[in-house]
Amino acid sequence: MGNIKKLIEEKEISRRSFIKGLTAITAVSLLEGCSNQLVEFSNNEENILKAEDLVWKNAPCWHNCGGKCILKAGVKDGVITRLKTDDSHEDTYDYPQIRACVRGLSQKAQIIGKERLKYPMKRTHFDPEGKTGKDLRGRDTWERISWDEALDILADQLQKAKKNYGNESIYLINGGEMKRTMSLFGGYVKKYGSRSRGAWKQGMEPILGINQKRHALNDRYELLNSKLIILWGCNPAQNAMGMPFMNLRRAKEKGVKIISIDPMYSRTAALIADDYFPIRPATDTPLILAICYLILKEDEKKDHKVIDWDFLDKCVQGFDEKTMPKGSDKKENFKDYVLGTYDNLPKTPEWASKICGLEVKRIEELANLLMDNHPTTALFGWNSARVEKAQHVCLAQTALGAMTGNIGVKGGCFAVSAQECSTNGGPALVKKGKDGIEEIKNPLKKPKLCTTEHWEDILSNTYTDGDKGKKPLDIHVIYHSHCAALNQSNNTNKGIEAHRKVDFVVTNHFTFTPEAQFSDLVLPVTTPWEKEGEVLQESRELLIWSQKVMDPYFESKDDAWIARELAKRLGLDPEKADPISNAQRCFNIIASSKVVKEDGKTFENLVSITNEDLKKLNVEGKPQQGRVPILQLQKDGKYQVKRNPDDKLGFIHNKKFREDPVKNKLKTESGKIEIYSPALKKKVDKAGWNEGYAYAKYVPATEGYEATFSDFEKGVKGKYPYQVLTVHDLRGTHTVFNQVDWLREAFEYDVVMNPKDANEKGFKQKDTIRIYNDRGSILRTLKLSERVMPGVVVIHEGAWVNIEGEDCIAGSPNVLSGDFPSGPDVESWGTIIANVEKVSKDLKKDWEVDLGVKL
Repeated sequence: MGNIKKLIEEKEISRRSFIKGLTAITAVSLLEGCSNQLVEFSNNEENILKAEDLVWKNAPCWHNCGGKCILKAGVKDGVITRLKTDDSHEDTYDYPQIRACVRGLSQKAQIIGKERLKYPMKRTHFDPEGKTGKDLRGRDTWERISWDEALDILADQLQKAKKNYGNESIYLINGGEMKRTMSLFGGYVKKYGSRSRGAWKQGMEPILGINQKRHALNDRYELLNSKLIILWGCNPAQNAMGMPFMNLRRAKEKGVKIISIDPMYSRTAALIADDYFPIRPATDTPLILAICYLILKEDEKKDHKVIDWDFLDKCVQGFDEKTMPKGSDKKENFKDYVLGTYDNLPKTPEWASKICGLEVKRIEELANLLMDNHPTTALFGWNSARVEKAQHVCLAQTALGAMTGNIGVKGGCFAVSAQECSTNGGPALVKKGKDGIEEIKNPLKKPKLCTTEHWEDILSNTYTDGDKGKKPLDIHVIYHSHCAALNQSNNTNKGIEAHRKVDFVVTNHFTFTPEAQFSDLVLPVTTPWEKEGEVLQESRELLIWSQKVMDPYFESKDDAWIARELAKRLGLDPEKADPISNAQRCFNIIASSKVVKEDGKTFENLVSITNEDLKKLNVEGKPQQGRVPILQLQKDGKYQVKRNPDDKLGFIHNKKFREDPVKNKLKTESGKIEIYSPALKKKVDKAGWNEGYAYAKYVPATEGYEATFSDFEKGVKGKYPYQVLTVHDLRGTHTVFNQVDWLREAFEYDVVMNPKDANEKGFKQKDTIRIYNDRGSILRTLKLSERVMPGVVVIHEGAWVNIEGEDCIAGSPNVLSGDFPSGPDVESWGTIIANVEKVSKDLKKDWEVDLGVKL
């Protein structure tokens, strides 16, 4: 993105100009191209902007894209008239502006958009006894009610469920501030699951000895020391714009070779990649194993000078027979598995090509690139491990990085690069403090429901208690707070069934989400723009302290207020439910935050505080010395560490471990990197769904590429011959922003197919296409592009489910995704198979939902 310093105003600058400009910024496909241009301000418009008397407030952009960028709201007479992004200092590679993307710059349209909830509402045909009208959830109209009535209904339903069925009947999903009240109330059933990290969430500790995702990645300056950067399913130009893409662009300008491995020719690949290697979804492990096979064979020819044997011998468990732990099955070492020594299946390029779709010659090119370019940084997206039974992905990625010597060295790294740690790993240079609120633990340890099968659990009245098997379950209340579980969990149609089964469903949210649509009671909550400040952190170099930007929207209330008022009605102590104000909470965090000193080792207080400051802030605290006066930080809205290539703030993952693996043992069972990991196998086995493997044994997913065939060996396609790839889009962050019309106009939400597939089906550009399987069907307008591999259809995730008849006319892909739980808690979003057909339907108004509210 360019340096966007211009401001956006609704009257003088049209929405059409805004959208045209956004499209020009982000339409970087080299194959389709785009003729749109950024719109320049006239002198008159420039003068209007400068002359207006605005108060600029630090507005939070809080969504979980990983950016947490700078956003400022221009307020006049209590009304937000303009937005801008970071212009606080000159923009440089070393000290970059933290600029908001197209999503952040459209946030006003989200905060006061048409889906924003104004009042508490109950479903028109809501039955307090939960006996009738359940099937109307998602189809019913709504009535505006008072907060008193809404809270009375909620308290009554919770008390009734507890009295009749126990606290084990209340399923609180995520919870936010409600967790404290519900814990005081006797507890609740909680959910668990990795959400985005796939197999890496539970695999990181047994394999690498860490649980902090940013600590497996090098500092951003190390990209400049690489000879090769591999973007493996990693697309920051679309997913995590701003600093991550800037870091890659800087490496590109320095001459570092960059390649992309992905089922789709991404925006990032189009902008900076020197080469592109297309592979099918969820086939990363076969490709890695084939690359390892070629490197092993080449190492034999070159008298063992290709592989980093010294590192493997000292720092890695399980690469070959001699590094296997005592008592293990020697046949399960990685080297012999790749060579097919014992299973008689060498993981050759020919074997892998049949699965991943990359030509043998191109697999050989990849292997040569790794052997010829040391050090190499491989940046993986989470998506490669969001695959059922995908522990093999984590083990294989680590093995390839270890055998090529790209762990613990300058410029060398094999790690996941996504969200806040994208391209920039290492411990935080600004340590976010604590809010000072004592946790109230949930008294109920069990049952806990995994998001890969929680809808099935509710419908079947059982849940999986790990390796202990199925246990009874009787859910009567579903409470959505701080979540989008219906839309973003696997198998949405089964989720709808579950919502229509239970006695009561309630949603706390600021917009009319699918979860709200399928509820009995909806409670409108404030956004961070309406709170007395928020403290945010994503980048290791940045801490943001935002302000209250606007008064609460209509009758929306803060979550903490709801928790307090509910506690009163449940006969609980409201002071325990909501112990301190939001202003005090923010102060506590800021006051206890630390910032690194120039030595890169020691830390000092971030802020100085005086008694006068405490009075002005109206908070309780103690004076202290720090780097920045607290009121100055509040005014600035951020603290950003200034960097330079020669500072002492860099980070190379496992550098000390590599230098002395005995003195600096990892927190794994062996103290080494484990590509043979009994602890990981134990975790998988204990989860109770599938057999675990301690080594990178490739196990095809239930609906992986192989499942698109009725006879894979003979090449006979089956009932569902296409793989569905779901990706993050520029117009939304998961479910957030998907309702903003400006972004909808700028970025169309189409299903993308290769022209070869479309020709075979008789499809044309802009046809309406149904994508369907046994779980459901979605409709989308067709876009033809050679950026997508044949046999793959691409749909963006996050669209709000909107069922009309048997179809989701909004195109929400989780209508298609299967709930195939696997251990420990791995999603199956990366493996969806389906078929496609043409239908006659106009999808122009696919996202609009008529609330039918009676005011």
